[in-house]
Amino acid sequence: MKSEIRFKDREHLAFYNKVLKQTRKDDPYHKAFFYVVGISSDTRNNIQKIFDFEEDCIRPDCINDGWQTSGTERITRLAFNLWNGWNTDGYATPYDLFDCEFAPYFMEGIRLRYPEYCRELESQPPKWER
Repeated sequence: MKSEIRFKDREHLAFYNKVLKQTRKDDPYHKAFFYVVGISSDTRNNIQKIFDFEEDCIRPDCINDGWQTSGTERITRLAFNLWNGWNTDGYATPYDLFDCEFAPYFMEGIRLRYPEYCRELESQPPKWER
């Protein structure tokens, strides 16, 4: 697995570190969620509407908030899906989410959520190729 995480900008990195420190959680759920939510300044600025820090849970109703754009909605949907599989209305498929400028960062979020499945392949070819 890569040792470095690719961030969109300094604000993304600062938000990620700040929120993980605030929650005192270091598990794949929190890492992936806050990484993805931190991609956009709009989602960062509305984090209290997206996540309930006191209860440590997502706030799915924010999907319908007026501040959401098509891009921030994609970010929020992917973050919710990585958190607990949320896809209540059926619009959290790769087709619905990845057709945007944030796709490379979405892949990082997936890598953070599923580190055990996203390790880099060894340079040795598979047995069937030998």
